Amino acid sequence: MDVIWNSFIGALNWTGKMILFEVPWYENYFYALIVISLFVWGLEMLFPWRKNQKVFRKDFFLDGFYMFFNFFLFSAAISGFYQLLESLFANWGVSMQSLALFDVREWGVVTQLLVFFVILDFVQWLTHVALHRFEFLWRFHQVHHSVEEMGFAAHLRYHWMENILYKPLKTLGVMLIGGFEPEQAFIVHFAAITIGHLNHANVRITWGPLKYVFNNSVMHLWHHVYDLPEGTKHGINYGISLSLWDYIFGTASIPHDDAHIRLGYPGVENMPKGFFGQLLVGWRKERKA
Repeated sequence: MDVIWNSFIGALNWTGKMILFEVPWYENYFYALIVISLFVWGLEMLFPWRKNQKVFRKDFFLDGFYMFFNFFLFSAAISGFYQLLESLFANWGVSMQSLALFDVREWGVVTQLLVFFVILDFVQWLTHVALHRFEFLWRFHQVHHSVEEMGFAAHLRYHWMENILYKPLKTLGVMLIGGFEPEQAFIVHFAAITIGHLNHANVRITWGPLKYVFNNSVMHLWHHVYDLPEGTKHGINYGISLSLWDYIFGTASIPHDDAHIRLGYPGVENMPKGFFGQLLVGWRKERKA
């Protein structure tokens, strides 16, 4: 229990140091999230795709709270459990070196970061597919899909259970790359947050020919569509930062370019409207109306 408690206190102290500017700027995830959010929100106000959508759209403040809860408060709460798992794996002789598929120490920093970004994104893509394919996981993921008006902050509206699912798999992604320095991961982290915000923003972005590589707001809007295209039972466009996995595995679909498609899922009206109600979502099946 000491490991869990000390890790929790350490995570809270680190968050406090970020707020007080007591960490290097490139490690200050707190203000980086604020700056990225303000930048993308500014784009929404200057170049709105859905021009009739309010600046403070439906659930804007709920999503804003989710951003800080998921990234800082809940991450601190569960940090000790991951520290404990790492200790257990170390005792069993499982380390980053033992699982590494290849060693990148001799590669340039840019190549290392690119490989890390691609591998991490693929791991997250697989996790995202699982969230849609397995009914038990989908019940938690419905919190994210309860967004009915899309905006940048919707990116980080997700159930706390998704933190528990994603983080170990992200750690596994790091462990597969021998010699990679996790300290460099802040660059990938900031890039992924920016792309994720843009994908959910009320701004029309397609990236032109690069749409086959990078996810975009048109493609991701269809991921949140209420009525899935025929023959796509579980979902479409699962990409996180990259769209190429969807094109490779045949899950990409943009039936038409429409900013006003209905968002959500059948039964979204049963989703609790407040944060605390949504905390308990997923542990039992919804009753049929």
